[in-house]
Amino acid sequence: MEFAKEIVLGERRIGSGNPCFVVAEIGINHNGDMELARKEIDAAAEAGANSVKFQNYKTEDFILDRKLTYSYLSQGREVTESQYELFKRCELNVSDLFELKKYCEYRGVLFHSTPTSVEGVKDLTNVGVKVLKNGSDFLGHLPLIRYMGETGLPTVLSTGMATQDEIAKAAKTFGATGNKSLVLLHCSSLYPTNPENVHLRKMRSLAEAFNCLVGFSDHTEGVHAAMGAIALGACWIEKHFTLDKNLPGPDHRFSADPQEFKALVEAVRRMEVLLGDSGLGYCAAEKYGRDHYRLSCVSAGRFEAGHVLQSSDIVFRRPSTGLPPHQVKQLIGRKLKKAVDPGEPLLLDYIL
Repeated sequence: MEFAKEIVLGERRIGSGNPCFVVAEIGINHNGDMELARKEIDAAAEAGANSVKFQNYKTEDFILDRKLTYSYLSQGREVTESQYELFKRCELNVSDLFELKKYCEYRGVLFHSTPTSVEGVKDLTNVGVKVLKNGSDFLGHLPLIRYMGETGLPTVLSTGMATQDEIAKAAKTFGATGNKSLVLLHCSSLYPTNPENVHLRKMRSLAEAFNCLVGFSDHTEGVHAAMGAIALGACWIEKHFTLDKNLPGPDHRFSADPQEFKALVEAVRRMEVLLGDSGLGYCAAEKYGRDHYRLSCVSAGRFEAGHVLQSSDIVFRRPSTGLPPHQVKQLIGRKLKKAVDPGEPLLLDYIL
């Protein structure tokens, strides 16, 4: 199965040599506060994000046992609380989604979100999103992935915690709908992810195994992992984003703040310039150097017309206005038509 090599999201084209799409993953970092969510959208837009992503889950879609707890570091201390209560207070309803999308449009960034049910996907299509996102924890939810494919919308699947077989089943399920607009994100579901657990080379393995666009869900600190992902062909970079690492909640401390996210975007754009063109050969900016710094065949001394050139009469020196060194055999044993001075470039026009 082969997927599209380019995806169109509104006015943006992704893949096939286009600039990388950079996503600020707000997730639950709005803490259930719409005013905070708008401020985060402002900051993400100003930092250069192409899209801002939220999560429009229903807590009951993935938590039944309300006794389950989660421990995390927040504001310098360890917090343990009910998973149900944690997620419930950060739920977004349909009116929230419409409001956030409208505000994203006002700020000139794309809005998208991660649903946890068919109903959540329907909410997003009613809102008018351009792309869907499926989280790593829901990669095995094949009915949901099938429905995402059936919408016809481009879809991004995160692959954290998954085996190759599980990724294959998800990709096959999506592709069977006839939807070819798929991006697989390499992801390590560790928060934060230490360097030894990143394994960026898996991106190439994903691209080769599934013939699709690939990207990177970045849970590391700093910009280095994202730079490596760009060099390996990522068309999509997603990174958790917060207005302030000291806000209460489980994800703020390892999320990029506005200054860090801006540095990430700038580094991505610089890396894209550095990668440049893959075609072999010199670039246009090297033309001067090619003409002035490369070597050519020049006369080793003063020789009169009629002199038969020997190998010892020819040396290789700058500039490259004479015969290239690899053509020196065309000069040896030939008579000069004219006298030449030491260091004078030798041309075929000079010999009989």
